[in-house]
Amino acid sequence: MTDRKTLFITGASSGIGAATARAAVAAGWNVGLMARSEDKLAELHVELGDASLVVSGDATNLAAQQGAIAATVEHFGGLHGSFANAGTGLDTPGTENGDPDEWRKLIDLNIMALLYTAKASLPELRKTRGHLVLTGSVAGKVHIPGSIYGASKWFVHGYGGNMAQEMREWGGRCTVIAPGMVDTGFFSEPKPDKLKPEDVANAVMFALCQPERSNIPELTVMPTG
Repeated sequence: MTDRKTLFITGASSGIGAATARAAVAAGWNVGLMARSEDKLAELHVELGDASLVVSGDATNLAAQQGAIAATVEHFGGLHGSFANAGTGLDTPGTENGDPDEWRKLIDLNIMALLYTAKASLPELRKTRGHLVLTGSVAGKVHIPGSIYGASKWFVHGYGGNMAQEMREWGGRCTVIAPGMVDTGFFSEPKPDKLKPEDVANAVMFALCQPERSNIPELTVMPTG
């Protein structure tokens, strides 16, 4: 058993997930890193050292997430936070011209994988009065013409509010982080004047490091540019 708290992260190999892993370790946390990209996770593990554990796998598979969380708990001795961060967008926007197969992949990752993170984490978070963090989006707070991606994030915001009410019954907390546009591989072209993954990671850690009496149900982070 270690005195350090432990955070499990999906989508941990790049972007917001990797930046949050770095911020968490810098703040004195251990991290369980889950993503499909074993090579990128291995590189991140070398960077972060013994405070990190690679538990590669597909977040859209409930059994894989359950196994990853069990391995994280066994390795570090407990779970204090879980960050459902894995997500994707669409190459073809809209309904009339959209690709239903692509919709299914989006729903599986943006909604089902997030639900799986919650389901697999909650038994362990209950033991520590822990914290569930969900990656939402400003796109889940405003209406964007025909946006199916945005609709998936509306689900995240609604679900996160519901979970905050449920978890408070046993001293747990739930926060939705809602960033505006972030300069990550999510976009085909760089967005140098927008948020950086580190900005969102800072918001995640701000929520996680609040005193136990305090919960931040939602935290919006917008670029100034």
